[in-house]
Amino acid sequence: MRKIGVLTGGADCPGLNSAIRAIVRKGVQEGYVVTGIKNGWVGLIENDTRILDLRSTSGILDRGGTILGTSRVNPLDNPDHLQLIKENYKRSGFDALITVGGEETLKIALSLHKKGIIRVVAVPKSIDNALSGTDYAFGFDTAVNIATQCIDRLHTTAESHHRIMVIEVMGLYTGWIAVQAGLAGGADIILIPEIPVNVEEVCESLKERHRRGKNFSIIVISEGTKINGVPLRQNAPGEKRRFGSVGEVLAKMIEDDTGYETRVSVLGYIQRGGSPTAFDRILSARFGVKAVELIKEGKFGKMVSLRDNKIRYVDIEEAVSERKTVDMDLFAIAEVFSSTK
Repeated sequence: MRKIGVLTGGADCPGLNSAIRAIVRKGVQEGYVVTGIKNGWVGLIENDTRILDLRSTSGILDRGGTILGTSRVNPLDNPDHLQLIKENYKRSGFDALITVGGEETLKIALSLHKKGIIRVVAVPKSIDNALSGTDYAFGFDTAVNIATQCIDRLHTTAESHHRIMVIEVMGLYTGWIAVQAGLAGGADIILIPEIPVNVEEVCESLKERHRRGKNFSIIVISEGTKINGVPLRQNAPGEKRRFGSVGEVLAKMIEDDTGYETRVSVLGYIQRGGSPTAFDRILSARFGVKAVELIKEGKFGKMVSLRDNKIRYVDIEEAVSERKTVDMDLFAIAEVFSSTK
């Protein structure tokens, strides 16, 4: 009996259930028994699994989150966890494991694959589209659409109250959401981690807008953006990775410099929730089908990817070797409409 395991690791995002559904449907079609592993790598450590079939994955296409649950546990930090994963994976009789996740999850999968503990095929998901090796990961398009809708709604209140509105979006290390949502939502200033912020220049741009009779402005900023060349906070050794509050810091600096009333909206986890867009549903389905095909062909250590709107695959090592930073050609287009130009 041929078997496939599937887990979802790291932070959740819209499209995970669509990917699970596609893996199950294609797997059953190819004669595999598909087993869902609960709560990311924790499920392999604790041998917490469930059989997935057409019935159990029916009606989940439009659901956010993941029916398998997820976690951020890294088994590489604990030798006992590695041993348990090795034993449970061998006992399961899996032909391979499909890991659906972002950068951290895929790095763990690659390490376990190299150690000979598991055979793996990876499916990329990423809210901030930071994975190399693919033009897009699912989850990103939904996040951009949600952020754009929020920017649209904040335009009217900013204009009505003559305020500066700072909108903080996700993006720890890259500014893809900020650039695309900011461009689509008509933001006046877009600030991203790839380009350190000079607050004096931002304030001067706002003053110039006021001189032209524009008494409100929309600023979109990624949560990992550096203020005057310095990250907002440095995590202490062993501390969980957390960012945030950069919008509040920027807003106070703007008010202190300009005297303009400034408000902040932190979109946060709202960008992760709810139903996936049509694009993300289709992309995750295409990824799931391709992952099963790679297992059938015996191509392990690979990640499915989207290139030129075609589903392809790359080595996982290539996909996690570096973060995909914002396309500066796209950012240049956004700057055409920016108050800083």
